[in-house]
Order: sequence, then C-alpha cells, then structure tokens
Amino acid sequence: MELITKAPRGTKDILPEEIARWQHVEKMILRVCDLFGFTEIRVPTFEHTELFERGVGETTDVVNKEMYTFLDKGGRSITLRPEGTASVTRAVLESGLYGGALPVKLCYLLPCFRYEKPQAGRLREFHQFGVELFGASEPAADAEVILLASRIFDAFGLSNVKLKLNSIGCPECRKAYKAALTEYFAGRAEELCDSCGERLSKNPMRILDCKSPVCAEIAKGAPSILDYLCEDCAAHFTKVKELLTAAGAAFEVDDRIVRGLDYYSRTVFEFVVDGIGAQSTVCGGGRYDGLAGQLSDRELPGLGFAMGLERLLLTLEAAGYQFPAPAVCDLYLASAPGAENAVVALAEKLRGAGLSVQTDLCGRSIKAQMKYAGKIGARFSAVLGGDELESGKAELKRMEDGEKFTVTLAEESQFVTVIKENCNG
Repeated sequence: MELITKAPRGTKDILPEEIARWQHVEKMILRVCDLFGFTEIRVPTFEHTELFERGVGETTDVVNKEMYTFLDKGGRSITLRPEGTASVTRAVLESGLYGGALPVKLCYLLPCFRYEKPQAGRLREFHQFGVELFGASEPAADAEVILLASRIFDAFGLSNVKLKLNSIGCPECRKAYKAALTEYFAGRAEELCDSCGERLSKNPMRILDCKSPVCAEIAKGAPSILDYLCEDCAAHFTKVKELLTAAGAAFEVDDRIVRGLDYYSRTVFEFVVDGIGAQSTVCGGGRYDGLAGQLSDRELPGLGFAMGLERLLLTLEAAGYQFPAPAVCDLYLASAPGAENAVVALAEKLRGAGLSVQTDLCGRSIKAQMKYAGKIGARFSAVLGGDELESGKAELKRMEDGEKFTVTLAEESQFVTVIKENCNG
C-alpha cells in the first residue's frame, strides 16, 4: 500500500497551502504577456515521438536520455512533452495560424516531463511558462522577447537576475565553427566524458553545454562562435545588443551559451541567478528560424523562451518576496438543529452577493462548528437557529476580536457591508 500512496520520484503535489503562490505567479506572468500582446495557447500533454526527435534534435540529452516514450494501444510511438516549443510550433503549422496577422505571439503554462536526476528546482514533472513568436526575423523581435522575460523579473522586484547573451550564428556560420571545435576537442578526446565522446563526431557544439566539470574546464579554451559569425549574423547580433541597450536592459555577452536543444540559431540567451541549487538558469531561449522547416515544408522564423516555474518560485522565496495572503472564508454560517435549510438558502444568496461562505457539512454541534470556523480562518461567523429565524436577525461575530454586528437576514447587502467595512485582515 505504501507504493500507491506515495508520489513517484521526481514528482510533487502542489498542496492547497502552496497553490495561492502558484496562482499569483501565473497571474503576474500573464499580465506581463498582455502588455506585449502575447495570448495563451494550450497544447496536448503528449505528441508523436518524431516531433521531438526532429524538432529538439537527436543529439540532445533530452531526446537521447530524458524523454518518457511509450507505444500506445495502436502501436504508435508517443512521448510526454519534454518542452513546449516543438508542440507550439506544430500547433501553429497544423492550425494555419501563420496565415493571419504576423507576427503570431503566443504564451503558455504547461507541465513537462523529463527523466533526469531530481534536484532543487528540477523535477521529472515540472512546469514551464514560455512564449513563442512566429513570423518575424528582425532583431527587434529578439529584443522584445528578451525584454518580456526581463519585465517579468522586474514585476517581482528581482534585482539579482542577470541576462547572458550570445549568438550561435546560422547553419553556414556553424560549418566552419564546428570544424574548428572538432579539431580543438579531438586533441583532448580521451579526457572527455562518454557522452561528449559521442558528441564530438555528431555535434561538437553540444560539448560546450556539458555539465561535467572536466568537459567544462576543457571547453574554456575552445574557439569562440563570435569569431565565426557571417556578416549577416554579426549584424543581427549587433542590432539586438543595440536595441537592448536602448531599452536600458543590462546584459553580458557569454560566448559559451549554446542552449541544450538543436533547433536554436542566431540569438540565444539565459537569465541566471545564484542561490537555488546547482542549476542557476531560471529562463532561457533564443531564435529557431529553421524549426518550422524541419517539421514541415513551410519556412517560418521563430523565437521564444521557457521559464521553469519551480525555479522561479525558489528564486522568489530566496529573495524574500512577499506573496499575497491566500483567500480565506468571509463568513462561516453555523446551523442549529432544524435551521439547516435556512442556512443553505442564506449561504447561496450571500455567495451570489460575492461573499465566500462555508456551512456545516459533517453534522457537528454548534461548539464544534465554531471551532472549525476558527481552524479555517473565517473572518466572521454567525449562528442561525430558531431565535434568529423568528426574529429575522442574526449577529455577525468578527472572529479576530469577538466584536458583534447585528444584521437582517433578508438583507444580503447588510452582510456584505458589515463584512467588507469591518474586516481587519
């Protein structure tokens, strides 16, 4: 029985006392998206496996090691979504959203799944907020997406989040760069981890993203992608930096950022923070102009980012962010024997007037009902029995200090006025 009453490793229940924080964060994020004109999209939890193999990249750790893949009852290979970009791109292509006004600006809040070692801020089932922008190849689009992410951190008052920026060029740029990387790493191939040994022949840029301390140290002396950018890519990157500077966004150019997925091109970026465990990246993204072409016969420039909500919450907690207090019960209506019908009817009228009202559902005594009202943090309580029903009046007791206010049962507005005007919490 212990197995079935324990959540699988790498998953976590979001309990009622935590959910108010999640809802607050999600509401704040979506509010910022509204400012930039991004609207929400929701996509399936699972997709055809080939979508991620072709979109994310067969040489990535996500595809090689971390995907939850299975055969359905029809014998089709299905994968639980490991990230949002490939799914959203598929949805845009399938629905023909690209045929309307461009650019297409989308955002999402999604659970994702990766089989990896659980650690602080990184679970096997985790939650991502992300934005994707399609149909704009200009540097202004890169700058807007980065500024959106930055404004989210500003909205929470986070000042210790740093933006790191790089360009990994286009496929033409990377031909010469990959050749230079292969030559560099080949001289120290025996020192690389097993995974990077395989990457050396398939995609040496993945070595720059390896978390092994040995590989990371070797990578410090590798050639810089910025020395291999073609004229167009260099000009694009320069303009992105100019736009961010004009907007007052501070950043650091880091030529070791390549991101962990194969679909990226040109601009890539990360927002990093210390103090939340081994993983310091709370947001990352970039441009992926070739992704739509890898999934279909349609070329459609795109870019976006993903932000881990678990990591964002850890960052906010570490920074001492003051979350709003969770909503509590405005009024607990206790019922004496024989008054149950009247209590249910009154509770419904008061809920219709906008109050949060709870009543007894367990057949408790008046004393036990009042004790329960205290436990749930009700702001006010009232007891309805024969005397109250006969007089048509009841006393509202402010639970904080016991002060009482008389109200007329037939006047729902009196309940609202008393509670709203005399609530100290």
